[in-house]
Amino acid sequence: MSKPIVAIVGRPNVGKSTLFNKLGRKRVSIVDDLPGVTRDRIYLDAEWLGKEFTMIDTGGIELDTSDVILRSMRQQAQIAMEEADVILFLVDGRAGLTLADEEVGKMLRTTKKPVLLAVNKIDSPKQESDVYEFYNLGLGDPVPISATNAMNLGDLLDALVALFPEGAEEEKESDEISIAVIGRPNVGKSSLVNALLGEERVIVSDVAGTTRDAIDTHFMAEDTKFILIDTAGMRRKGKIDAPIERYSVMRALRAVDRADVVLVVLDATAGITEQDKKIAGYAHESGKAVVLIVNKWDIYENKDEKSTLRFTDELRIELGFLQYAPVLYTSALTHQRVARVTDLVKYVADQASMRVKTSILNDLVRDMIAVNPPPAHKGKQLKIRYMTQADIRPPKFIVFVNEPELMHFSYLRYIENKLRESFGFEGTPLRLIVRGREEEEI
Repeated sequence: MSKPIVAIVGRPNVGKSTLFNKLGRKRVSIVDDLPGVTRDRIYLDAEWLGKEFTMIDTGGIELDTSDVILRSMRQQAQIAMEEADVILFLVDGRAGLTLADEEVGKMLRTTKKPVLLAVNKIDSPKQESDVYEFYNLGLGDPVPISATNAMNLGDLLDALVALFPEGAEEEKESDEISIAVIGRPNVGKSSLVNALLGEERVIVSDVAGTTRDAIDTHFMAEDTKFILIDTAGMRRKGKIDAPIERYSVMRALRAVDRADVVLVVLDATAGITEQDKKIAGYAHESGKAVVLIVNKWDIYENKDEKSTLRFTDELRIELGFLQYAPVLYTSALTHQRVARVTDLVKYVADQASMRVKTSILNDLVRDMIAVNPPPAHKGKQLKIRYMTQADIRPPKFIVFVNEPELMHFSYLRYIENKLRESFGFEGTPLRLIVRGREEEEI
């Protein structure tokens, strides 16, 4: 089941980003120090009372700076109404009810999505009377909070999770591999899906942003069952004024959550953009197996025998966190190498599901230590006691040591490299967790 998406909407300076970051600290998606991971994040994974969800900070969605505040607010609200499961409308209790708040309130009253109204900057019980005028928005009982001081955030989260949609996605057959096709608008996602299926099952348009909903399609290739989760369909032209590619990451979230393997589609003619990094970064952080599809290779200019090597080198630099992902150069239009996509998907799905026996892992640990002994810090020597695999998809390894604080990230990277060198794990991220003696029984 995909995680519910919560969009935070509100005027500038009402505290959207402060609330976003405060809630995200409860449980934030894994962030890498590897090169290429964008810092301009507009989404965070969070958890409350055992319920996971993804928050979108619409303040992080770049809108045309020439727009007036009210126009920008309407665009943010429209995005949320289109894409989110729940809308969190944040207003400023100190500033009081404004015209922009009223206009957005009118829009939100027409949506079929649940809306939670939160009044921020209520820093003490004495200020709670400032909440009453916001009842005029007609959006139910406002929740008074202080994002800065973390006041009433528990009440806010209780009200928020109560609005999450019920029911799970349709369960897939256990032997099916689900594939999410993600990428910026107009990189050829829908055309790639049509090429894979061998028929025009998904409407294709040359207009960027014709994506509407995720469409699941079941198909078979060489006796293997697949489900294609294509972020494709029809979006009415002019429905949202803001440039679509700037918030296309929002639509990729749900598809990635439901997938076993993610195809990150890139446009060979456009190079690697910041938005490509955002979208690819979510696939990586979600722990999914990934294949990089460089599409439109048939019209890539000035090709020679080393073009793919040069482009792959650029990919490894710009998307440094996806060093493990195989790269395939395709043309959805001419079907060049499209037949190889399902083979790669099956391969990386198998790699992500691989289990290694503890005895074999510890043989590797002894060899690693013999070649490169663990680091020492302030006279204390790190000792690796043993390693075991705790999970798959993605493969997760627990490294038991004498003192976890002695483990340096560079030595963890060394362990990961040795795991990949010995067992493969191509196309899948690895999770390494360091535990001390007292945590062994956890």
